[in-house]
Amino acid sequence: MSASRLPVVRDVAGLRAAVAAWRGGGQSLALVPTMGALHEGHLSLVRAAKARASRVVASLFVNPKQFAPHEDFERYPRDEASDAALLAGAGCDLLYAPGRAAMYPDGFATNVIVSNVSTPLEGEFRPHFFGGVATVVAKLLLQCLPDCALFGEKDYQQLLVIKRLARDLDVPVEIVGRPTVREADGLAMSSRNFYLTADERRIAAQLNVIMRESIAAIRAGSTIADTEQSGKQRLAAAGFAIVDYFAVRDADTLAETVDLSRPARLLAAAWLGKTRLIDNMAV
Repeated sequence: MSASRLPVVRDVAGLRAAVAAWRGGGQSLALVPTMGALHEGHLSLVRAAKARASRVVASLFVNPKQFAPHEDFERYPRDEASDAALLAGAGCDLLYAPGRAAMYPDGFATNVIVSNVSTPLEGEFRPHFFGGVATVVAKLLLQCLPDCALFGEKDYQQLLVIKRLARDLDVPVEIVGRPTVREADGLAMSSRNFYLTADERRIAAQLNVIMRESIAAIRAGSTIADTEQSGKQRLAAAGFAIVDYFAVRDADTLAETVDLSRPARLLAAAWLGKTRLIDNMAV
C-alpha cells in the first residue's frame, strides 16, 4: 500500500465506521498505539500485528496528559506524512490520527489511575506519566475495541501498567508485548534518540553495554545491591549526567528483589544533556 492510499480518520465516528465494516466481513483487528516519530521499533509492532490479525490500525496522538509542564511536549518530533508512509510500507490498514479536541473534548473530566505497578521507578520521577498513559490507552482501546493491541517492551513498566489496566477493567483486548528493537550498537530505538548530539549518541551506546555486563555479574554471583550501585557509578563515569535509577526488580510486580528466585528485570533511566534514556533487560 502506498502512503497516498493509507486511509486516515481523525474522529471516533470515522474509526468505528471502518472497524464495523471489517467486523461485518468477519475480519480480526489489531491496534498499534503510537505518538508518531516512528522508527523500526514501531514498524516491527505493525508487522507483528499484521501476522496476528486481518487488519491493523495504528494510532498517532502526542498525548499531552503524559507530559509535565517542564517536559518536551511542544518539541516532541512530529511528521505525520513521513509516519504515514512508513506505516503503509509496513502493512498498516488505517491511521487513526485524532486531534486534541477529539480525544479530550471540552469538559473532559476522567482520569484513569493504575496503582501499585505504576508507583516505583518511572512513577517516582514522572508521577504524572502513568495517569496520562492509562487514560489515553483506555480511550484508544474502547474507541477501537481491537482483538489485540501491541506495545514494545522497551517501555516495560508502561507495558505492565497497560496489562493491569486491561485486566482490572475487563477490557476485552489481548495486550501483547514485543521485544525491544535496537540499533546496531545496542541502543534501544526511541523517538527521543533524535535529540542526542553526536557526542551524546556515542555515550548512549554504553547504557546497554553496562546493563548487559551488570546482568552477567549478577549471574556470576554479584549481589543485586552491589550491582545496582556499580551500574550507577559506571553510567556516571561514562558521561551520563544524572542516573534516575538502575534497579533490578521483580519482572511481574516491579517490587524490590534480593535474589533471582523469581523472574527479574533490570531497568534503567539516565540523562544525557537534555535527553532522558530508558532501557530494560531480563536478568
